[in-house]
Order: sequence, then C-alpha cells, then structure tokens
Amino acid sequence: MAPRKIIIDTDPGQDDAVAILLALASPEEIEVLGVVAVAGNVPLALTQKNARIVCELAGRPDVPVFAGRDAPLDRILVTAEHVHGKTGLDGPPLPEPTMPLQDKDGVDFIVETLRAEPEGTVTLVPIGPLTNIAAAFVAAPDIVERVQEIVLMGGAYFEVGNITPAAEFNIYVDPEAAEIVFNSGVPLTVMPLDVTHKALTSEAIVQRFRDMGTEVGRMVAAWTDFFERFDMKKYGSEGAPLHDPCTVAYLIRPDLFEGRHINVEIEVASPLTRGMTVADWWGVTNRPANAMFMGTIDRDGFYELIVDRLGRYA
Repeated sequence: MAPRKIIIDTDPGQDDAVAILLALASPEEIEVLGVVAVAGNVPLALTQKNARIVCELAGRPDVPVFAGRDAPLDRILVTAEHVHGKTGLDGPPLPEPTMPLQDKDGVDFIVETLRAEPEGTVTLVPIGPLTNIAAAFVAAPDIVERVQEIVLMGGAYFEVGNITPAAEFNIYVDPEAAEIVFNSGVPLTVMPLDVTHKALTSEAIVQRFRDMGTEVGRMVAAWTDFFERFDMKKYGSEGAPLHDPCTVAYLIRPDLFEGRHINVEIEVASPLTRGMTVADWWGVTNRPANAMFMGTIDRDGFYELIVDRLGRYA
C-alpha cells in the first residue's frame, strides 16, 4: 500500500517532538505533507521554532513547516510551561533552526492541500489544541468531506482531566475548536488520557534511547528525562506518558490499540467543566457515535515500535 498522506498539527512539546520523529522515520507507512504549528504548550513563536528544530534533528529540512493560529478561537491562550519548560522543549540545549518557516499561513496550507489532493487521501494528525483544524473547517467548509480521517490526541473518559479536574489540556485550551471538529462528521480516532497514561516510559526505555548513541537518541532521552519529572511527581508513576506519539503509532500499527465507537460531546459553557470530553462510553444516551475513542494500548509493542523507528536515525 502507498504511504498514508498526513498533515501534523502540533505544539511541540517533548512528546510532540517524538511523534514527529516517529512519523518521519516511517516512510513506508507515512508521507508527511507538512507540519503546522499551533499555540498550545507554549506560544506560537516557540512552537513553530520547535517544529523546525525537530525536522532538522530528523535530517528533514525539506519538510515544510507553517505557523498557524496564535490564539484559540474565542479564548485567552493557556499554556503549559509548568510541564514542558519555558521553551516547550526544555531538557537538552537546543540549536537555532536554519530551515525557513514557510511564508504561507498554516490554516491556508491545510485548506489548499485538502483541495489539491484527491478526496479522502489526507489524514489530519492534530496533537495540540484543535484551533487550526477548526479554523480551516470554518473558512472552507468544502474541505471537510475531503478529509480521510482525523487522528488526534485529546480528551479522556475515566481519567478525566490533567489541566483541570474535568478536562485534558488540548481540549481545554480551545473547546470551541474541539466542538467544531467533533461535530464535523469527519471520521475521528481519539487517543485520550486513558490510553496515553498507559504508555508510560521507564528507566529502561529511556536508557534504550540513550544507548542508540545518536543525536536523536540523546535528545529524546534528555527530553524524556525532563518531561518525566512532572508526571512522576504528580501521579507517583514510574515514568511519563508519551501522549502524542500514540497518534502516529496508530497510523503505523493500529493493532496496538483497542477502543469503542461512541458519542463524544465537548463542554464549552460550564466554567467548572470547560473542555470536558463527555464520552458516552457505556452508550447511555441516544446520541449518534462520532468518534473511535481508544481505551487500551499494547505498551510493550508501542515502545518496541518507537525504539525500532528512532533507531533508524544515524
């Protein structure tokens, strides 16, 4: 089969960086048409810079990187430096990227790409707030039916929240955008906290990255060392969840995941539960299913895939 064409929409983020590296190391399954940055973990000026740093680390300065929206559709931006550090990629020293940021607006790139490619051949992979995707759908409703699938990281059902008691960060930052995307009718596959919190790193896994003896292995180990400290302190876990690579791993090895096709609604009005993904896991409503919400992951298989693919970098 031909590689699946994707656009990565991202707010790097150490785990975003691993997701991008995984995608670029998997040309048999994935063709990355472009990377679009969005404000989220840190402001847009940093996320677009970080996306270029990661592409250069992968030896892929040919991958076009675009800047999308610098704020949510209807909210003040909330960021997560308390998790990712002031740069978003804290841990190892970061080089200044030399590859250019594309002049074209990132939302325009999404629209134009979906119009140019054959219908149903482009998958969107948002691993940050859904602002860019929603803005594209609002600006160009004709592209909605052209999307093959959206595979996103966001939300939760049993785990519920990581930025508030009720909400996961990506959805919380721009719930209006999430509402547009979840109501769009596009096939959705969602990696919620319930899955990503089962994808925990460990000392042994981080050592495998370090033992690669490559710049990619060194950087990923250093990023993971930094990233782990927050979750280990908060949850008392042995490591940290690599949230965002779950989306790319699904595109390569969907057999690593299991879930249910259910109805998911986004809470936008309540100040107490803003950004909550109200997931009808048990089918207690008559609302139609609109998302494949994943529930389990083969953790060992997931990390074997990541180690194998990142090991391809020289």
